[in-house]
Amino acid sequence: MAKIGIIGGSGLYDMKELKNVDELEIDTLFGKPSDKYITGTLSEREVVFLPRHGRGHKLSPSEINYCANIYGMKKLGVEWIISVGAVGSLKDNLHPLDIVIPDQFFDRTSQARKCSFFGDGIVAHISFANPVCPDLSRILYETGKGFGLTVHNGGTYLNMEGPAFSTKAESFFYRKMGFDVIGMTNLLEAKLAREAEICYGAMAMVTDYDCWHETEEIVSVDAIIANLSKNSENAKKIIKAAVKEISSERKCECANALSNAIITDRSVIPKQAKDKLDIIAGKYL
Repeated sequence: MAKIGIIGGSGLYDMKELKNVDELEIDTLFGKPSDKYITGTLSEREVVFLPRHGRGHKLSPSEINYCANIYGMKKLGVEWIISVGAVGSLKDNLHPLDIVIPDQFFDRTSQARKCSFFGDGIVAHISFANPVCPDLSRILYETGKGFGLTVHNGGTYLNMEGPAFSTKAESFFYRKMGFDVIGMTNLLEAKLAREAEICYGAMAMVTDYDCWHETEEIVSVDAIIANLSKNSENAKKIIKAAVKEISSERKCECANALSNAIITDRSVIPKQAKDKLDIIAGKYL
């Protein structure tokens, strides 16, 4: 059966049920991933964990090599990725410790982070109108609800640059625009997962109200860390149960995202570009 990837904080890997644990250092043609990949068996499924910021949280969101992280997952045979990340709430009804399963993203990064495998002589335009896998997102939502957790189905994740948190002016602007949560990482992972034809679903774990809320404390690292620990336990419960529900057969569009995306004439694609993208798009080149 297809392997399931999990990207998130280091606390997610401390699961007693995780068996046959190993660590793999993966070389990629796109540079070095955030850390070693941790492989094992969870609920009788093969899983691959990766700490997004490296163990010890040593990489800022802008320093993460997203291409290498997703490339490594693809190289290890991953077909599904569950992403877990902390977010701030931009809505009154999205409270700290709630979970949002976003179905849309809005980009507010500086575009300095590389978020495509393509270029250097080969152009591809993936369809990204619906940026997450509906099947995987449904599983995450239903699993969370099954535990009695407060899980919100759908919402727009605003991906800011960071590493500083928002100004009040920015936070109020985002609220007026109708965005739901704000984070610094998931959009880039979702784009690259789609290019790699990997199903991607996110659990946005609310830790705070950003800085717009008049009666709540302005977002601080101490407050976020306190809620991160609680959120981590909820995420682990969902992951343990959700992996059992993931099918070995994919019927979503994610599995064939590149089928009509590459527009470059194959005869003019440099051999070096073809070789570099063999794991990602070799069957189309």
